[in-house]
Amino acid sequence: MNHLDTSISHITTENGNVFEDLGFKPIEATKLKIKAQLMCQISEWIKNKSLKQEEASNLLHVTRPRISDIMTGKSNKFTIDALVDMVERTGKHITIQVN
Repeated sequence: MNHLDTSISHITTENGNVFEDLGFKPIEATKLKIKAQLMCQISEWIKNKSLKQEEASNLLHVTRPRISDIMTGKSNKFTIDALVDMVERTGKHITIQVN
């Protein structure tokens, strides 16, 4: 019988970037983190409103398959601009902080 090592070997810090930890180059990791944060905001909004994908697509002015892509985390199908537009349509506003 094979034994799986379930010990934790690395933890990403709270303000860290899991994408960098996975080996992405810093610039790409930053973009992926931004997309993930935006997509999380949209999917949480959809869940909190108990919206069906068709309803969400109408409110966000995108197709139903685009909502499915959001809900399944397919960030490669979106630009940051498109995600920002959708977040704004949820009634939330985006602020940028540069460190």
